[in-house]
Amino acid sequence: MKKSIKIILFIFLLFSLWYLFVKPSDYIINFESKSLPGTINQSIKLWGKGLKSTTVLKQEDPNNILQTFAFSDSVHEYHWSIKPIHDSLSKVSVGVKDNNLKNSIINRLKVPFIKTDFAKRSEKTVYDFMTVLKDHVDNFKVTIMGEEEMPSKLFAYVTITKEQFHKAQGMMDNTNFISDVLLKNNLQFDGLPMVEVTDWEKKTDSLTYNFGFPIKKVDTLPDLGEIKFKYLERKPALKAIFNGNYISSDRAWYALINYAKNNNISIRETPLEVFHNNPQMGGDSKNWVTEVYMPLDTTSTID
Repeated sequence: MKKSIKIILFIFLLFSLWYLFVKPSDYIINFESKSLPGTINQSIKLWGKGLKSTTVLKQEDPNNILQTFAFSDSVHEYHWSIKPIHDSLSKVSVGVKDNNLKNSIINRLKVPFIKTDFAKRSEKTVYDFMTVLKDHVDNFKVTIMGEEEMPSKLFAYVTITKEQFHKAQGMMDNTNFISDVLLKNNLQFDGLPMVEVTDWEKKTDSLTYNFGFPIKKVDTLPDLGEIKFKYLERKPALKAIFNGNYISSDRAWYALINYAKNNNISIRETPLEVFHNNPQMGGDSKNWVTEVYMPLDTTSTID
């Protein structure tokens, strides 16, 4: 009997030590979102950039993000863990921890029994993000079209390197410049503006892409300095239609990657986008159309 009590006390001691000093969070909040992990990943980062409180963000991998909030009286760490459930649903678990050891221990002792100010603040912060995420998801739509060929065009472009969420800004900054130079050199447009991604660093959210316009073929191409020319070859690809603000057209990239994975299709993560609407003309962005192509990788197969 005494031996059993000692074992129970020893187990309780180990659990207490783990709970108070080793457990990675003081409080955990779970929720589900009708979106893919990539959409949630980018939404957390963009939301964090707009907060008044100072935030520092680190990405362990695309599905695990560590965010630090500096409030007036304390510093809290939020560990966002994103797990896909199926094509249109993800589960998010948010572990919150006070960086002050004394406060952290007090939180862990109180949280199971009372709704502390720490727990209330954590829930409000996560709820604020959930509201932003839902509003974002409600304002775009991705439709997978299946396998199609990418358009073949003579492409006049400039090369841009930006953070992923600033892709549209890079387009806006260069649209008039490219258009004016092409018109002054009597080069005729042959289609809608396009983005060709050449390098996508997911870990750092760095994006290098060519932005410009297809033009009609001419006998001799002029030297336009920063504006270059290339022939876009007709290639097999997965295609999606994105309806929404061009700032978020990369949500279709994640949808195509997810579709390829689920259907055992090998792809190259260098999407091509064709934009049908001019944002300067206004209108409801939910009606804007972007054709998104993710080229197939014909050199390898997925086992």
